[in-house]
Amino acid sequence: MEYLQRAQESILYTLTAFYNDHLQHLEMPVNRNSITGLSLDAAGLVALADLSGISRRTALTGTASVPDIFFLAPGIHTQQSASKVNDGELPTTGAMTTGYVFRIENQATVHYLQNIGKPGSLVTVSVDPVAGRVPQELFTFPSLLYGTGIALTVACLVFFVIVHDFWALGVLLMLITARFLNMVVIKRRTQIGWKGAPEPDVHGDLLILLSQDRWVRMQGLVDDLKAVTAGQWLRDETTFEGFASASATLLVYVAAALASNASTLGSLCLAVLLLVSSALLGLCNSLTRDLHMFGRRTHVISGPKTYKRRLDMANELIRENGGRNDWAIAMGLVLPPSGASKVTL
Repeated sequence: MEYLQRAQESILYTLTAFYNDHLQHLEMPVNRNSITGLSLDAAGLVALADLSGISRRTALTGTASVPDIFFLAPGIHTQQSASKVNDGELPTTGAMTTGYVFRIENQATVHYLQNIGKPGSLVTVSVDPVAGRVPQELFTFPSLLYGTGIALTVACLVFFVIVHDFWALGVLLMLITARFLNMVVIKRRTQIGWKGAPEPDVHGDLLILLSQDRWVRMQGLVDDLKAVTAGQWLRDETTFEGFASASATLLVYVAAALASNASTLGSLCLAVLLLVSSALLGLCNSLTRDLHMFGRRTHVISGPKTYKRRLDMANELIRENGGRNDWAIAMGLVLPPSGASKVTL
């Protein structure tokens, strides 16, 4: 133990001597006063822009993760509104294997289907389990874009320390803290809950009718389909979670107010960080083609296949399911046989 202590003291002495002899008198080529004649007192207001990029990213990933706290973009205070990404749409869905008709109320799933759907066309997706293996999305271009945004935040943290701009550093830390609080709340709210009775090893086939005549066919095991369509995605906030998310929102507003105390260089870096990160997040969301939720991956396997009439699409699916059409009648896609009772929704 004495040997280790002497070694630590020797290393510390060597580093101190090196700093005093070589670094102490060096002048930084860039410091907090490098930019003059330019005022950026309102740069912090960029953080208050009500952009939906963070909410949409939350919907695509199904939850939040620790790396998210270092990705700073406008709209941090809107993350808890991710349950509104579907714009209130609850599409009618028919189970072609059982005949049941219901609505999908999972907002993240509906948002994903809205993004991949195309008017007058049928898109087929598959829902597969991903538990126990590394998602391939970790090595894709969208992940690289997201990682770039995280790296920019870390670079700004280090830069503000180097130039001794502690007001800008404080603002950045406030935004990171707000992201941390939102991340904790989102992770608590996205715990898997009621998903109906288990039906192991049963195959399901759903037809989903979205607005603007967008049609999606969803295939997979029934338990996997239930995981992304049944029950809740984001449960309601508890009192503690509401307090935490409110605190995160206040932190964003306080950070925007205090950003005017930062140097011009610091304010410029903050504004550029938020704007560039917003652009990266938009690209990342638009290029992400899969939905991850509750250990399942939803991805496109075919389509879009265009039809001249919706009836043509319905008749083709009826033929593929051995002529069973009770689901199509209940959804209003085809007329019931003459003399049969009329089904209304």
